[in-house]
Amino acid sequence: MHTYPCLLEPYDFGFLTLRNRMVMGAMHTRIETLDQPLARQVQFFRERARGEVGLILTGGYAPNLAGRMEEDAPVLERLEQLAPHLAVTRAVHEEGGRIVLQILHAGRYAKHPLCVGPTELRAPINRHTPRALTPEGIAQTVQAIAHTARLAQEAGYDGVEIMGSEGYLLNEFTSPCTNLRSDTYGGSFENRIRFPIETVAAVRAAVGARFLLIYRISAIDLVQDGLTGAETAQLAQRLQQAGVDMLNTGVGWHESAIPTIAASVPRAAWEFAVHNIKRAVSIPVIASNRISTPEVGERLLAGGAADFVSMARPLLADPEFAAKTRKGRADLINSCIACNQACLDHIFTERAASCLVNPRAGRELDYPTGRAAAPRRIAVAGGGAAGMAFAVYAAERGHEVALYEAGPDLGGLLNLARRIPGKNEFNETLRYFRARLAELGVTVALGRRVTAADLRAGGYDAVVVATGVTPRLPDIDGIDHPKVALYDEVLSGRRRVGARVALIGAGGIAFDTAEFLLGDTEESLSPEQFRQHWGIDASLRNPGGVKDIPPRAPRRVIHMLQRSPEKPGARLGKSTGWILKTRLKRAGVQMISGATYHRIDDAGLTYSCHGVTEVLPVDDVIVCAGQMVQDELSRSLAGSGMRVETIGGARRAVELDAARAIEEALRLAHAF
Repeated sequence: MHTYPCLLEPYDFGFLTLRNRMVMGAMHTRIETLDQPLARQVQFFRERARGEVGLILTGGYAPNLAGRMEEDAPVLERLEQLAPHLAVTRAVHEEGGRIVLQILHAGRYAKHPLCVGPTELRAPINRHTPRALTPEGIAQTVQAIAHTARLAQEAGYDGVEIMGSEGYLLNEFTSPCTNLRSDTYGGSFENRIRFPIETVAAVRAAVGARFLLIYRISAIDLVQDGLTGAETAQLAQRLQQAGVDMLNTGVGWHESAIPTIAASVPRAAWEFAVHNIKRAVSIPVIASNRISTPEVGERLLAGGAADFVSMARPLLADPEFAAKTRKGRADLINSCIACNQACLDHIFTERAASCLVNPRAGRELDYPTGRAAAPRRIAVAGGGAAGMAFAVYAAERGHEVALYEAGPDLGGLLNLARRIPGKNEFNETLRYFRARLAELGVTVALGRRVTAADLRAGGYDAVVVATGVTPRLPDIDGIDHPKVALYDEVLSGRRRVGARVALIGAGGIAFDTAEFLLGDTEESLSPEQFRQHWGIDASLRNPGGVKDIPPRAPRRVIHMLQRSPEKPGARLGKSTGWILKTRLKRAGVQMISGATYHRIDDAGLTYSCHGVTEVLPVDDVIVCAGQMVQDELSRSLAGSGMRVETIGGARRAVELDAARAIEEALRLAHAF
């Protein structure tokens, strides 16, 4: 019997029944920008409905051209635009699912010249200055949103969600930090909430009573001069009175300097803000952000913090999340690790979203399920991300797979990554791969460094080399000094490090190593410590839910140096790099670009920069200067008669890139 009674309980609105309390939250995917956009969207949503999630929310559709997030963002404002929507809703309903269209007006976040807002106050994350909406413009926008809701009803959707969170247009009007108006839509609280209340009333009038109306409310703004918790609760009550059936909770504005969904945020960290809304209303409330396992979702519902849980990226990672929950097989859920690398980072660089742990997401047409025409015997050398992923994907296609790992455990460099504060979610990836390999019957040999002779004698049809990388040692006088350590020695715990440290290199590995050395491990696990570190007011009495951050002394003095003149961390992920840089800056990490290394000796590290030579009197010098491929096995197998393929770090060692490694594994498995 399952152990998630709250998650799996149906909910009856009287006119609509949802089969469970799990919601796939709205996501920008940009799938519509790929070839075959409609077929891709249909298959994407179909598979998630087939995976038994109770309710699906689409990505945001603008009600007019001004409301688009970007120039090519989707809009729904005309009858002739309904055909693709009808195909999507039909597919979801055929699989027993329910689907709601999100209506999103980007307001001053819109990245085009038509953007509008409460005033001409430009968003700090946008180069475009908005045009202030007139009262007539507000009325036209209200009607445009209501018209889009009516079109969604015509398209077969089960409801709409009005986006009133994350700093978008309606949220901009509710908050005094952006609403500086002096007319009937600004000033007092009543005036500032007038626009969203009028919008809800107009939508309800347009669609009638038997159509699900969700409002996404900002549970906590996380910006100076945002709403207080009391004001948020009052807004929730007024939205219920205006005709909303359900409230979904958003957390933080996009311009906020506080992380909300990255892996460094503890699971269910925003429960206190959601519960504030739940206590204020009698309609269902959806909790969101960093809910990645059934256990967390069940706890939130059982504790009364919410009635539903929204999981957006977890449904990218595993479309069968809900079905596996129902079957009591949470061990087989491919959990979202909140890395943002292939989802948000892709969106912010104008690429279609996918998922690090599930690169098939959004590419379902490219990698159809099913077995290979000719099953083969395949050996995989290396049990890191690339090797494990290939073994799983190949076994799913019916191939007989044997996986050899030289170390005592599967995981390769993921075993280092999971030790870094904020990256403990990699434990879930390792759990998933271990469980899936066992379920598929893959032969796993640990502690065995397989040789070319072993493979020749094994009678395999093919060998996949996924033996990873080795750290690169730069040519510096004294590189063999006892002060010198490699990053893998430090992250594995094999090397103890002193109080004064120099890092050679300023890429992703160096930033992770610095995080490890600062040792704030508990922050990503403890909501209380997370709130303290980032200045979050759990009482919600302060406007925006923010407060001053108390200073604290770092554990170590750290210097980070790189030869390149570019800014350290320039190549970090767009959606998470700022978090790392902020944390290291607060810890006093010194970052030096354009360094020339002279020597390492008992005095420390001698370097020069801009013509000035200095000595850093450090206890340890940690090398984070890249890595080299380990592909000796590929060369040894040349001429063996077997098909030999190399993937992951063994093929290309530019950066430690699990997303690329797993995607290569998927692509290669489908080529067999």
